[in-house]
Amino acid sequence: MTQSTPRLMLAASVLALGLASNAGAEPTAEMLTNNCAGCHGTHGNSVGPASPSIAQMDPMVFVEVMEGFKSGEIASTIMGRIAKGYSTADFEKMAGYFKQQTYQPAKQSFDTALADTGAKLHDKYCEKCHVEGGKPLADEEDYHILAGQWTPYLQYAMSDFREERRPMEKKMASKLRELLKAEGDAGLDALFAFYASQQ
Repeated sequence: MTQSTPRLMLAASVLALGLASNAGAEPTAEMLTNNCAGCHGTHGNSVGPASPSIAQMDPMVFVEVMEGFKSGEIASTIMGRIAKGYSTADFEKMAGYFKQQTYQPAKQSFDTALADTGAKLHDKYCEKCHVEGGKPLADEEDYHILAGQWTPYLQYAMSDFREERRPMEKKMASKLRELLKAEGDAGLDALFAFYASQQ
């Protein structure tokens, strides 16, 4: 045995102990959210029109939605399978991480005249729950970000609500019925344009 062999053995032992301790360590919030970046963008700002931005998302809503995907209460193509790999404690860590990120509205085209109509419809039908035009809020709870989300995502989400693939609160269902009765699908198009205009 050479003189350097004991040193190599000692170094290997220390490395093995370090790896063992890391293997048992709790994953950090940032580690847990790495899997989200592919669809929801780095730090929760989506670069693809089919996925929502989740930066600054309300933590309570984040956990509720993720639990809904996990249980199957909320229909999904891939989120249900992804959510099954996480615990409620994981969801809470992830929610805290995304809440601390800065929301960046999607840069997209929109019809200005339609957006003006949508602003009026939002005030009439949506503002009571989605205050400040649906923007992320610092000091409020239980809010959903609509302003600056990709229009295709909002269209898909609305389709899920209308087709009962996603549960809808009674207040929202009532306001949606009123809107559709008065304005039809054109009213939804105007709302989508209004949310797209907030960049």
